[in-house]
Amino acid sequence: MEWHIAQMNVGTTLYPLDDPRIAEFMSLLDEINKSADRSPGFVWRLQSDQGNATDIKVTDNPQFIVNMSVWQSVEVLFDFVYRTSHRLVMEKRRQWFERPSGPYFVLWWVEAGTLPTVEQGLARLHHLGQLGPTAFAFTFKQKFGHPDSSGELVDLKSERYCVGWA
Repeated sequence: MEWHIAQMNVGTTLYPLDDPRIAEFMSLLDEINKSADRSPGFVWRLQSDQGNATDIKVTDNPQFIVNMSVWQSVEVLFDFVYRTSHRLVMEKRRQWFERPSGPYFVLWWVEAGTLPTVEQGLARLHHLGQLGPTAFAFTFKQKFGHPDSSGELVDLKSERYCVGWA
């Protein structure tokens, strides 16, 4: 069986999406999404008719936004996140997003050809927050092999690239 990696990241913006203080972030979405679409190993991303996922509401809070995508491997996703222009957006996220109180990014394996749902992503994120990294829900720092592998835990050494909230 062939496996792909799914990812979800979430955030609560500091301002409404039409506020001028978040306009830079909103204006960068098309460029970043096009970059993802053209990246090696990219499979799929969650998007509405607008071409991004910012108008897909999953809670009562209109400033809570989700992003989901599927990639051929953890490594190609890692390269996109940390070694492309996407990293520059991550470096500025403190200007646009509330500091998260728990996990805001999660990875999990899906069978190739399967697309995850937002509900599945939120459940994986909740699982990560409750139990920490497991083969069910993990991070770049504590990556588990796909279900047909030995399931070994691997550290991708993301700290040197991290532009997180620490």
